[in-house]
Amino acid sequence: MSSPQAPEDEQGGGDPPGDLRSVLVTSVLNLEPLDEDLFRGRHYWVPTTQRLFGGQIVGQALVAAAKSVSEDVHVHSLHCYFVRAGDPKVPVLYQVERTRTGTSFSVRSVKAVQHGRPIFICQASFQLAQPSPLQHQFSMPAVPPPEELLDYEALIDQYLRDPNLHEKYRVGLNRIAAQEVPIEIRLVNPPTVSQLQNMEPKQMFWVRARGYIGEGDIKMHCCVAAYISDYAFLGTALLPHQCRHKVHFMVSLDHSMWFHAPFRADHWMLYECESPWAGGSRGLVRGQLWRRDGVLAVSCAQEGVMRVKPHVSKSKL
Repeated sequence: MSSPQAPEDEQGGGDPPGDLRSVLVTSVLNLEPLDEDLFRGRHYWVPTTQRLFGGQIVGQALVAAAKSVSEDVHVHSLHCYFVRAGDPKVPVLYQVERTRTGTSFSVRSVKAVQHGRPIFICQASFQLAQPSPLQHQFSMPAVPPPEELLDYEALIDQYLRDPNLHEKYRVGLNRIAAQEVPIEIRLVNPPTVSQLQNMEPKQMFWVRARGYIGEGDIKMHCCVAAYISDYAFLGTALLPHQCRHKVHFMVSLDHSMWFHAPFRADHWMLYECESPWAGGSRGLVRGQLWRRDGVLAVSCAQEGVMRVKPHVSKSKL
């Protein structure tokens, strides 16, 4: 399938052999067609909350929507609402409605259903490529390349080896270390143990899908990016508060994405996340996915519920 391609020489430092296929393509985003515009999706990774990962639902919904449009149009935006908790014990059905098919833009509505009730609704808009003399973007932050940073597993191990790490952080890090997530992360400027007590609602990390996807279809890379975009995103709003409060309940309410330029999701991209506001038991986060060559590829926004309890210090008496 022909599609615009991202520059390869700046994006990823070489491709692994083709047999190391990303599980995101072979399993997570590989939907089973049941009827016209009706698909079934299964689960690969379930968070410790035992709720379905929101990024999985967004990615699978976008796969379903993309199967109902022509090859020459590509997603430029999607807007989603999570309306019920997903059940990890049963598959998800995705129902696609062809809301509009126009000359330049096409809109698809997707409903994710479990137990006969919607758990998620989404609208995705696709556009035929149109050149324009009106172009601008912000500049990518100057950060160390991923090759100079610790991978997530090594960073967590470094934290856990620190005798000064508070137990409230140790429990959470052990949970993260036990998860098999199909994406790689390398945190930029990771905080020291002492800095964990006083953090801003901002973080940046390099991210890519584990395994090989290849050039392929830009639609699939967008679906993988949709999966990736929800990982650790809402947690940005919790960073200034984690020393005083522990999470009692935290889930995504909505999720939006805008796709600006072609990219490869199996090559390193910089995820710049910030939370400009939190209140009313909700938090707002914004994110930008930058290609390694400085091109802004994707913008994201999300609001979620954040209910917390104060940390209770154990008496030493």
